[in-house]
Amino acid sequence: MTEEPQDRAQFHAMIEGTQDDWMKIAAATVPFNQDLPNRVLAHLKMLEGDCGGFAVDRMEHSLQSATLAFRDGMGEEYVVCALLHDIGDTLASYNHAELAATILKPFVSEENHWMLQHHGIFQGYYFFHYLGLDRNMRTQFQGHPAYEKTAMFCARHDQNAFDPGYDTMPLEAFVPLVHRVMARPKRSIYLRPDSKIAAE
Repeated sequence: MTEEPQDRAQFHAMIEGTQDDWMKIAAATVPFNQDLPNRVLAHLKMLEGDCGGFAVDRMEHSLQSATLAFRDGMGEEYVVCALLHDIGDTLASYNHAELAATILKPFVSEENHWMLQHHGIFQGYYFFHYLGLDRNMRTQFQGHPAYEKTAMFCARHDQNAFDPGYDTMPLEAFVPLVHRVMARPKRSIYLRPDSKIAAE
């Protein structure tokens, strides 16, 4: 949707901005932010067709991870984390876990955010030694409140999600979960402390 000129701020440098300008920007931000889950899902679909040497493509791995978590009775937020945990593969090939964590940080608990941010290191337990790396790199985080949860995620919902014969749920099954989890940010520098977060 393209705004009409009268619906846009008039300043050319932020130092010239007025209250009216920023009210126009705030109004335009609402529908843009509401569409965030759709943009994230569109980016997730970019993982389709790229196997990266694995038995399934990256999209199937993501869906399989989410399916395993869903069938394991994990909560919606956790299932969405499982679905999106490798979304960073396309743009952050050397630090993909951090990108997934950044995308979901406003919408998930601190524990789930930490799990996302560190799952790459924890997943390394299963293969780092084949690449000349330390498979026990994760032990540096022993004692962290989310350590066991992150190790469990990798053991039950990540390292075992490469089965071409698995009955994986389709993406459409997870779309409503993504929309619900990403509907209202829990934290952001753009939220006032007294703000009632409006997704309408």
